[in-house]
Parts: sequence; C-alpha cells; structure tokens
Amino acid sequence: MADFTRQDLAGSRFEQVDLTGARFHNVYLTGATIRGAVLVNVEIDGLIQDVRVNGVDVVPLVEAELNRRYPDRAKMSPADADGYRQAWDILERLWQQTVDRARGMDPDLLHERVDDEYSFIETLRHLVFATDAWVSRAILGQPSP
Repeated sequence: MADFTRQDLAGSRFEQVDLTGARFHNVYLTGATIRGAVLVNVEIDGLIQDVRVNGVDVVPLVEAELNRRYPDRAKMSPADADGYRQAWDILERLWQQTVDRARGMDPDLLHERVDDEYSFIETLRHLVFATDAWVSRAILGQPSP
C-alpha cells in the first residue's frame, strides 16, 4: 500500500488506477477532473464549490439538503449585526449541548480520535489556541501572538 502523506502531487495524472478503499484526508482537489470513474459507496465531506457530477452542479442540491436537515445552518452566514447575534446564540446553544454530552462521557473517550479527526480534548486545545491567536493579533495588535 502506498502512503502519500504530506506529498505534493499537484498536476499528477492517474490513469487506469485502482483506488478502491483509498482514504483521502485534508486533500486539495481544486481543478481536478475525473472522467470515466466508477464511484460506488463514496463519501465526500468537506468544502465543495462548483462541483459538477455528469454536468450538473450538485452544490445547490447539497446545500438545500443540509439546510433542510439542520435549519439553523442557514443562519450561520449572517448579513447584518442582528444575524450575527442570532448565529452566536445558536453556536452557544449547540456548544453547550456538546459540552454537556462530553461531561457525561468516560474521560478516556474525550481523548479518543475517531476516523483520524481531533479528539474532543484536541478540539478544545485548538479552539483555545485559535481564539487566543485571533484576539492577540486582531484585537490587541500583537504581531506574533
């Protein structure tokens, strides 16, 4: 099995290649073209923009379905101050539910990664770091927080 961790394969050509069971994590496929592919039981999760499947832009379909499943999701792109306040209230409610659930879990599970994603504790560390860096740089003006 080949392992292409932290490799730059930009501009590569893959022809007559079997990628059955392959895992792609944090990959950039901007400008990629896939022709004559067989996609069965494929899961794609990430930022999608201008994605065409058999000539059809599927992004509006995906966005509409996600907004149907999660009605608060559409409110996460506010256009004014009131919208931002409403979005913040939603985020606080959802985060509180997440923290409450985490508090009820076995502490060892909080350190467990699932599908190579951050654990709950790693997520908390990341959020603290990102918030501190943003506040220190953007608000307090520190050039190297």
